[in-house]
Amino acid sequence: MLKLIKMSQVVVGVGIAMGANAQHSESQAPSNDLSFGAYYSKGDYGQTLDTSIYYFPLSYERSFGNWSVQASVPYLEISGAGNVLVNVGGVGREELEVLDNPLASGNNRGVGDSVLSATYQLPALGSLTPFFDLGFEVKIPTANEDKGLGTGAYDYGVQLDAYQQVGQTTLFATLGYKIRGKSDLFNSMTDSGFVSLGFARPLSEKFSAGIIYDFREAASSASGETHEVLPYVSWALANEWTLMSYVVKGFTEDSADIAVGVQLNYRW
Repeated sequence: MLKLIKMSQVVVGVGIAMGANAQHSESQAPSNDLSFGAYYSKGDYGQTLDTSIYYFPLSYERSFGNWSVQASVPYLEISGAGNVLVNVGGVGREELEVLDNPLASGNNRGVGDSVLSATYQLPALGSLTPFFDLGFEVKIPTANEDKGLGTGAYDYGVQLDAYQQVGQTTLFATLGYKIRGKSDLFNSMTDSGFVSLGFARPLSEKFSAGIIYDFREAASSASGETHEVLPYVSWALANEWTLMSYVVKGFTEDSADIAVGVQLNYRW
C-alpha cells in the first residue's frame, strides 16, 4: 500500500491501495516509511478574497505485525480571508464580517497541527472478499490558533478502509467520522462524516495511476459539504523510493478551486 499525504480534504496519511492484496498476504516483517509532501491550493471559499495554502508535511510510519503507526508534523502558510483551515477547508466564519478582526485577511505561517494515527489490518475473511483496515487518528493542536493556522483544539477520527482486487485494478473505499474539539476562535466547528471512493491501476512496471472521489459533510455550522476529485500518478524511482504527483479539483464553495501536490516516500 502506498501512503499518500492526501490533500483532497486536506488529510494527512490516508492510505491508497496499490497492490493491497500483496500487502495483506506478505510477511509481517517490521518496516519504516518516511514521507515528505508539498502542497499548494487556491480558492475563494465563498469570499471576495482568494485564500492560498502552502503545506509541507513530514511523516514517519512504523509497521509491525498487523499494526502501523504514523506521526506527521507540517509547516504551513495561509494567505487570504482567514476562514479556511488546512485539513478542513472553508468554515464560513461569521466573524470575518467584523472589520477589525485580525484574521479577516493577511498572511500567516508557522508549524501546523500534528497528527498521530494508528491502523490495524483486520484478518482476511476469505480469498475473494475485500480486505479491511481500521484506523484511528488524533490531531494535536501544535498550530498557532491566533494566526488562524489551526483551531487550538484536539480532534479525533476513526475510519474503515476497504480494498478489493479486480484483475490488475484495486478498488478502494473509506468511511470515516471526525470528532472536533471546542475552539474558542472557530466556534462553529462541528463533527462530520466523510466518504472516499477510488481505484488504482499499474500503467507499467514503474508507473501507476488512480482517481479518488471525496465527499465530506459540513465541517462547521456556517459552511457546507464538499465534493472533490483527485487524480494522481505514482512513479517507483527505485526499490525504496516512490514519487507521487496529484491534482485536486473542488466542486463546492467550501473546497479549494484547484490544488496540486507531490509526495516523496522512502521505505526501508
